[in-house]
Formats: sequence, C-alpha cells, structure tokens
Amino acid sequence: MRAFQLQKTYKTKIGVAIAFYAFLVMGISNNVIGVLLPSLQATYNLTPASLTTLFLSQIGGAIFAGLTSSLLSKRIGFARMLLLASIMLTSALVIYAYSNHWFVMVASAALLGIGGGLIDSGINIYITNQQRSSNLIVFLHAFYGIGALLGSAAATTLLAIGLNWRFVYLQTAGLVGLMVVAMIWVIVYNYKPMSLYMTASGTNAKANLRLALNTPTVLVCGLLSFIYVGTEISIGNWAYSVQSISRNTPELLAGYSVSAYWLGITVGRLGMGSLMKRWGAVRAIDFSFVLLMSGLVIWWLLPNQLWSLPLIGFALAVIYPATIGLLPQRISETLVPSAISFMTSASYLGVATTLTVVNSLAEYSGLESIPILMVFMGALMVVLNRWLVKYAIAKKH
Repeated sequence: MRAFQLQKTYKTKIGVAIAFYAFLVMGISNNVIGVLLPSLQATYNLTPASLTTLFLSQIGGAIFAGLTSSLLSKRIGFARMLLLASIMLTSALVIYAYSNHWFVMVASAALLGIGGGLIDSGINIYITNQQRSSNLIVFLHAFYGIGALLGSAAATTLLAIGLNWRFVYLQTAGLVGLMVVAMIWVIVYNYKPMSLYMTASGTNAKANLRLALNTPTVLVCGLLSFIYVGTEISIGNWAYSVQSISRNTPELLAGYSVSAYWLGITVGRLGMGSLMKRWGAVRAIDFSFVLLMSGLVIWWLLPNQLWSLPLIGFALAVIYPATIGLLPQRISETLVPSAISFMTSASYLGVATTLTVVNSLAEYSGLESIPILMVFMGALMVVLNRWLVKYAIAKKH
C-alpha cells in the first residue's frame, strides 16, 4: 500500500513539474521583448507607437484563448490542448526569429498570445483542481517570475556579446519546444493526471457571472486587476528603454536592472505565504503599497539610481494574488470563480490598454513620461484598495 502511494505521489509530481516548467517558459517568452524593444525598433524602423500593434495582437490572442480554453479542452482533451498551445507558442517564436516583415511578426503575435493564453488557463485549472493547494498556485506564479528574470538576463547577455536579437527568440523557441516533447510524452504514455477532459461551464456559472458583474466589489477588484497587470507588464517592457535610452544607463546595467525588477517580483511571491501568515493579507497589501509608491516616486525623481526597480517588483508581487485570496471573505463563495474569471479578463484588457497609452506617451511625450504615469497608476490602485478594505466586507452579498 505504501509503495502504491509513493508511486502515485511520484506520478503527481511529474505533472506539477511540467506545469511549473510551462510557466517558466511562458515567463521567458513573454518578457524577453522588454530588452529587445530597441532592437526591434531599429530593425523594422518603428516608432514607439508602432509597437502597439504587436502588443495588441498578442493580448487579443490571449483574451480569445481565455474565452475558449474550457470548450477546447472539453472537445480535444486537456493534454492535447496543451500540446496544441505549446506548438503554437513555439511556432510563433520561430516566426519571430526569421521574419523579415513587421506585419508577419504582428500576425504571429496573435498565435503567441493564443498559445500562451491556453497554457495559462489550462495550467491554472490543473493545479487548482488536481492539487488542491494554494501554496502550489503561489509557487506556480513565482516560476513565471523566474522565467521573466531569466529571459531578460539571458537576452541582455546575448546582446552584450554581440548576438542578434533573432537568436534570442530562436533560443527561447527551443526551450518552449521542450513543452511539445513533454506533452507528446503525456499523450503517448497516457499520463493519467494530465489526461483530463474539463467540462464547460453550465447555466449556473453564467448566472453567477451576471450576478458577479452586478456586484460592486467584483467590479472594483476587476478595475484593480486592470491597473495592476497593466502596470506590472508596462514596467517590465519599458524600463530597459527608459534606463538605456532616456537616462543613458549602460545597456548591460539597464538590462540587468530589468532582471532585478523580475527578481523582486519572484522573491516577493516566494515569500508571500509567510508574510501573509504573519500579518494577514490586508496588512501585507497595505505594506506593499507603501513600498510601491516609494519605489515609483524614487524611479521618477532619482533617475541615476538602480535599486528602485527591484523594490517596485518586490512591492507588486503580493498585491494581485493576495487580492484574489481575499475574494471569499468579500463576496459570496458561489461568485468567486466568476469573479476570478472577470479579474483575469480585466488583466488582459489592462495590459492592452496600458501598453497602448504607454507606447503613445513614449512617442509624443518622451520616455520620461512613463515613470510619471506609473506613479499615477500606483495612486489609483491605492484608492481602489482602500475602498475594498473599507466597503467590501460590509457590502458582501
């Protein structure tokens, strides 16, 4: 009996390892672009605003994936969905590496968004439903941060030694390609923990979604998610350009400062459990906002320092997952799944909207307008969080 349990635990750990690796390569593939933006602009003769089309294409694909993942998984199976997503993501990165035309990159960005969105949705469902552990979810998202950190550091190093930006995407495609191999193994050997068919939402889920969207707390959480993820990704994508182009920071230092930003997020998420256990989620979020506003103001007003970005990353780490964790205390438990789906959709929309605004500001008002915008967005998040602390529990449905 003990041998059977050990074998079952071992098999479960294989699925967890695949899930963590999936988020690791997602973090790499989604965030190397922050270091590569100046190279893309030079290669294709682009303005900052022109880059908006690439981001919108990718985010549009991710939103489409989020809306269709449950139906696709039910039709072809969970493992086959992840295999399809991995193939899409790998193909998009290979196209990035070899494309000589900007419109081809923009079109393939949608493919990258769909692949990444399916992996994001599918792996979150897998860990939540199969492992029944909030700690695994925290560590799962920490691995995304590790991937973002490694991706930006590797891209900086490869550019510093004289390699072309296309090689960075080709290398990333090779790492994502291992996911294709892993999912083929899962299907061929019928690995049970990941050979699942997920059912689509029924009428009750639709009714709960309508009710959730009529709940002020859910709407405020959605708006907070919209601003938070837009802020996190915008800093990750544009900090390198702000430091290297506007502030004349050496490119190697500028690239590693972006890596330090993602390191701050990763360390923050890995340490979130103990911090929230000691202080509680509300106090942890409040402390994070104090650090966040301090870091953002320092990044804006003291351009020559390099330690504000890791401070900002550490501060951001707790806010989003802790807000999700507080939902059961703030709304009816039956509305929680719909509320989380709404927050996820709002986050994708927030990335698209914020990057559009940031790209336009970079072109028409200069790169130094970006830190100012981030201070404003941080202040908005503080206001929304205080509303949740003061009114959400009182207005719980």
